[in-house]
Amino acid sequence: MKGKLKYGVSTWLWQSPFDESTLALFPKIKKMGYDLVEIPVEDPALIDGETVKKALSENGLSATVCGVFGPTKDLTHEDPTIHTQCFDYLEKCFKLCNTLDVNFVAGPMYSAVGKARMIPEEQRKREWDLAVTNLKKVCKMAASSGVSIALEPLNRFESDMVNTAEDVMRLVNDINHPAAKVLLDGFHMTIEEKNIREAIRTVGDKLIHVQVSENHRGIPGTGLTPWTDFKEGLKDINYEGAIVIESFTPEIKELAAAVCIWKTMAKSQDDFASQGLQHIKKTFKD
Repeated sequence: MKGKLKYGVSTWLWQSPFDESTLALFPKIKKMGYDLVEIPVEDPALIDGETVKKALSENGLSATVCGVFGPTKDLTHEDPTIHTQCFDYLEKCFKLCNTLDVNFVAGPMYSAVGKARMIPEEQRKREWDLAVTNLKKVCKMAASSGVSIALEPLNRFESDMVNTAEDVMRLVNDINHPAAKVLLDGFHMTIEEKNIREAIRTVGDKLIHVQVSENHRGIPGTGLTPWTDFKEGLKDINYEGAIVIESFTPEIKELAAAVCIWKTMAKSQDDFASQGLQHIKKTFKD
C-alpha cells in the first residue's frame, strides 16, 4: 500500500434512508477519527448534493457514494422499463458524485439484491448477457460523467449472479470498458472465498473500494475474518483507496430485515463505529 489509506463508515450504521437529517452524524463521525462518509443513495430526491457538500467541507470529511439496487432497479429484469429506471437512478448518482468530487459509484448494480434462485442454465446465461449489455451502457454513462462503477460481489443468499472475485472479474472482462471496476466487501468474502488474500490478488488493480464488517456483520475484530490475509492482499496490489465499515442498525426495522440482522451487534452504534475504526486502523496501518 503506497499511499495513505482513508477510513470511512456508512451512514447505514445509524440511519436509513440518507436525507438532510443524516448530516447531523457528520461531526460525530469526524470526531471519532474517520476520513470519509459513505452515502447510500436509497432515494436521490432526498439528497441535495450542494447541502451535503457544504456539510462535508465544514466537518473536514470526504465521501463515497453507494448505490442501492432493489426490484425496481434491476438490469436483468425481463421488462426494459425497469432497466430504464435503473439508468435514470444511476445518472442521478453520477451527478451526485460530480457534486461531491467522488470518482465512482459502488454497489451490486448488475442485478437486484435478493435475487437468489435456482434457475435453468439458459436463463442464467440470458440474464448474464443482459447484465453485460446494460452495464456497458452504464459504463458509457459513467465515463461521460468522468466517473467509474465499482461492482460488488454478494454472497449466495443475496445474489445468484456474482458471488466471488473470480465472478466479478469475469463480469468486468465481459463488459470490457475502462469504467468497470471492483468493490470487495469482507462480509461477503468470508462466506464465499476460499482465500481472501488470493481473492484480492484476483481483482488486482481493478479494486477501487473496500467495505468491511465481521463475518457476522458485527464490529470488525470480533469475529472470524482473517484480517492478516486481508491486509497482505491489499499490500500485494498496492491498494490506495478507502476502507469503509458497512453494517446496519437494528433500529431501522425494514433495513434490518432486508439484511437479516435480528439482534443488536454492539452496545450502541457509536460503540460499533469507534471500536471498528480502532481495529481497522490498527490492522491496516503501514
